[in-house]
Amino acid sequence: MDDWLAMAREEQTAEVLEALDEQIARLEEKLEQAELATLLSNEGDASDAILEIHPGAGGTEAQDWAEMLWRMYVRWAERQEFKVKLLDQLPGEEAGIKSVTLLIEGPYAYGLLKGESGIHRLIRISPFDSSGRRHTSFASVDVLPDVEENLDVEIKDDDVRIDVFRSSGPGGQNVNKTSSAVRLTHIPTGIVVSCQNEQSQHRNKDTAFKILKARLIERELRKREAEKQAQYATKDAIGFGSQIRTYTLQPYRLVKDHRSNTEITNVDAVLDGDLDTLIRNQLLHSHAHAAS
Repeated sequence: MDDWLAMAREEQTAEVLEALDEQIARLEEKLEQAELATLLSNEGDASDAILEIHPGAGGTEAQDWAEMLWRMYVRWAERQEFKVKLLDQLPGEEAGIKSVTLLIEGPYAYGLLKGESGIHRLIRISPFDSSGRRHTSFASVDVLPDVEENLDVEIKDDDVRIDVFRSSGPGGQNVNKTSSAVRLTHIPTGIVVSCQNEQSQHRNKDTAFKILKARLIERELRKREAEKQAQYATKDAIGFGSQIRTYTLQPYRLVKDHRSNTEITNVDAVLDGDLDTLIRNQLLHSHAHAAS
C-alpha cells in the first residue's frame, strides 16, 4: 500500500489512481471481514436463523405492517444470497398477516439478524382509513438460532452407570444364559435406558447409548422451548414505549434505531431490504455495551 501511495504522489496518472482505489477497496473489505469476525463470535452466531413476525396493536394496520416487515427481511436475505424457506404463515382477515415464520439459511444468518428481535413501529397515513389520518402500527420480530439439526449432547463416561444383566424373553438359549442386556443410568438427569434385544452385549450397549442420546437431545429441546415460552410471558407488550426501531413515513421520512441511535432518511431503501447499516451499527452497539 505504501508503494502505491508513493507512486500515486509521483505520477498521479489515472491508472495509478484507479489501482490505488482498488487497493483501498480490498483493504476496506478485509477490515469489514475482521470486524464481523469479532462481532459474530458468540455461540450460535454462525447458525441459520428462524425469524417470526407477529402484528401487535393496530388491527388491520398492524397486520399489513407485519407483511411489510416480512417482505423487508426476504429482500435483505436475497441481497445476502441467503435461502429463505416459509415454515408457517397465517394470513390476515382483510390484509396483511397474523403471523409468519421463516427459515433463513446462510453463513452467520442468526448472528446478523439477532439484533432485529424486538418491537418495530410504523407511523404513516393509513391506506385503510378513508379520512387519511395518520396511524401508528406495531409488530414484533423474534429471531432464533436454528440449531436443532446440528444439536448434539456430550455424554461423559463418569455421568453414566452401566449395568449388565441376563436378558429375559424370547431369543434362544443364549439370551438367558449370558449377561448381554445393558442398562444405562444417566446420573445427572436420572434417565434410565435399557436394551436387551440383541444377543451381543456390545450391540445392546451401542443401541442403549443411541437411545440415551436421543432422550437427552429431546430433553434439551424441551428445555429450550420452555425458556422460549418464558421469554414470551415476560416480553413487553407489542405497543407504545417498547419499540426498538421506528419507521416514519409521515409527516417526515426517517428510520431510527432507538438502541444505536442510527437514523436513515431513505426509508424506501430500508423497507426494500437495505438493512446492512442498521445491522452493523446495532452489532457494534451491543459489542460495546457488553464490553463496558
